[in-house]
Amino acid sequence: MRHIISVLIENEAGALSRVVGLFSARGYNIETLTVAPTEDHSLSRMTIVTAGSDDVIEQITKQLNRLIDVVKVVDLIEHPYIERELMLIKLRAVGKEREELKRMADIFRGRIIDVTDKTYTIELTGDGRKLDAFIEAVDRASILETVRTGSSGIARGERVLKA
Repeated sequence: MRHIISVLIENEAGALSRVVGLFSARGYNIETLTVAPTEDHSLSRMTIVTAGSDDVIEQITKQLNRLIDVVKVVDLIEHPYIERELMLIKLRAVGKEREELKRMADIFRGRIIDVTDKTYTIELTGDGRKLDAFIEAVDRASILETVRTGSSGIARGERVLKA
């Protein structure tokens, strides 16, 4: 089962490598990982997408909590949450393809952020399924480059992850 683990961690050198090391030492896979400082510059928020049984996720959570740099750990799927991912995709856009790609970007609520005579770069946000659907909808031969951030998540409503 897929889980989104949100970790509040001290913003110090080596903190990220200790978390990643915990996963690799125990053979757990990280599907996506995003990390950035929070409004409190002494803390960073890490979003880890992984898969495993409830027992495995409980074990991961307990082991993360033991790390000295970790302030708080939450599995977002336990309560309602919002998940988003950012994708930048560069597509070959020549001739009649240009109008079709504009239409596709509009349908998926994407924005064309760079235009040349032969390419469009489109910015899309949404859950992973939406971004995958866009990739499936466009001609694979027109895809020149794709960059994805991985998932970021936040609890819905009044729930907050604070120190």
